[in-house]
Amino acid sequence: MLQAPRAVQNRTDRMKRALLLCALVLQPVIRLEAGRPADVANLKPEAIREFEELPPEIQAVLRYALSLTEENLGYQYGSGDPLQGGMDCSGTVSHVLKHLGYPSPRQSNEIYLWVEAAGNLKRLRNPKSLEDSAFTALRPGDLLFWEGTYEVGKRKPPTSHVMIYLGHLKASGKPVMVGASSGRYFAGKARHGVSVFDFVLPKPGGDSSFVGYGPVPGLAKLPEEGNGNGPLSTILSRLRDP
Repeated sequence: MLQAPRAVQNRTDRMKRALLLCALVLQPVIRLEAGRPADVANLKPEAIREFEELPPEIQAVLRYALSLTEENLGYQYGSGDPLQGGMDCSGTVSHVLKHLGYPSPRQSNEIYLWVEAAGNLKRLRNPKSLEDSAFTALRPGDLLFWEGTYEVGKRKPPTSHVMIYLGHLKASGKPVMVGASSGRYFAGKARHGVSVFDFVLPKPGGDSSFVGYGPVPGLAKLPEEGNGNGPLSTILSRLRDP
């Protein structure tokens, strides 16, 4: 069999190496996070102060989401399947809801539009504090949305992150959420994977912003309390009392 001249073969090898190098360089950094070992935190549902008073449908969402935090799942961009060993933020939320029979879209901005189309979205722009009256309607089981947590190109709206609000810890009263992330904190430690996280607002002047929340379409809603006596404001007022 005739062989390619050495010069041609060498040129072919160099092209292959160059293409491989380009693939590695151009691969989004966030995808490389899939190689990191999981470092997650978990809770029992009973550790949430509001849990016992929630409708069964919302309890089921929180219970299943928290069960995933016990599986030592890492953060894996592009995955919505725990059998792959990890998931990303919208993959986790979509998986939880679909597992329980809710037709959640897959991508964070699509989930945002789904909640908005149902008339459930509470839009916010850079709230300064969780004590803001804008959070009066926030309930366990609601979906939380951010922009600017990473580059999303021409995505509209530019929603980049979504998690599930859990409520408040019985032990400390701190608000917490569940989902997938790499670098968000819980109990003073950065976590990587499908985990429980502290629910905190982005620092002023940063790239990211918290843009809204709302209940899952079709999921049982807790009674609206527009007079400032909702669960979040009630808990905060109790913490302020001596």
